[in-house]
Amino acid sequence: FLSLGKVFWLAGSLLIIGLASVVNPTIGWRWLIRIASIPGILLILVFKFIPESARYNVSTGNVAAALATLQRIAKMNGAAMPEGVLTEPPKERRGRFKDLIHPKYLRTTLQIWIIWLGIAFAYYGVILASAELLERDLICGSAAAPGQGSGGDSEESSSISSPCYCRLFGPSAYQTMIISTAGEIALNPLNILGINFLGRRLSLCITMGCTALFFLLLNICTSSTGMTGFLFMLRALVSANFNTIYIYTAEVYPTTMRALGMGTSGSLCRVGAMVAPFISQVLMSASFIGALCLFSSVCVICAISAITLPIETKGRALQ
Repeated sequence: FLSLGKVFWLAGSLLIIGLASVVNPTIGWRWLIRIASIPGILLILVFKFIPESARYNVSTGNVAAALATLQRIAKMNGAAMPEGVLTEPPKERRGRFKDLIHPKYLRTTLQIWIIWLGIAFAYYGVILASAELLERDLICGSAAAPGQGSGGDSEESSSISSPCYCRLFGPSAYQTMIISTAGEIALNPLNILGINFLGRRLSLCITMGCTALFFLLLNICTSSTGMTGFLFMLRALVSANFNTIYIYTAEVYPTTMRALGMGTSGSLCRVGAMVAPFISQVLMSASFIGALCLFSSVCVICAISAITLPIETKGRALQ
């Protein structure tokens, strides 16, 4: 279900690209940001309708709230509650940060953090590199930088030496972005099969290794169609990486520290997302192959971290 939930992430991604193709050329990118913030505001209003986890409530001693949640679920499904009394297990101490770095979980936690950081770095790197590739039109036989090749106008001449330039996307650029974004759902069936039959670690290692390979393939001299194909596969692979590590992290920690484990991993994920623009837009301007090699190297490190994780959660009961 976590993997299938990516359909809605994809829907949002496609919606914002479609919206940008209409709003950017007409009323500008600032209005795009304003319109895109509306769903987030609406989401705040519907949070109260999301039921709390019954398992979490029981683990914190709030049995009444857990029972109310289960009764609500039974009513929604037209089923009767099982007979008996919901009993509270021996009270467990809530997870703390030092539990994540306890010798029992230290190696797992450190490797998970590396993987989350690397996956976010690669994911947002692909998105930003896509924009950079489309803006610079870096396909075989095209100009390497905007402003080259025609006329002697001073504005064009200055754009060659200055990193500050802006060229609006045309319809074909938005079309390429839509096609490559659709890749985020392309490998979902294979991803689901992989994590269930090969296991979480091996599946993640394979997709991370393939991500590293496709980053390097972006340097191949190819047509516009070929470049779109590479970006499509990259988006498919980085999405599969996110699916797998999200599932693994949720499974590897016990209930009392699961939210803490997910939260700290998410923080490292943001660090990767913050670093990505400097590589995909700054370093890529200075050295295209250098930026691709860096992205690829990080993916290789993540693949090694994935295959050497000390715990395989496939078929393992939640603690």
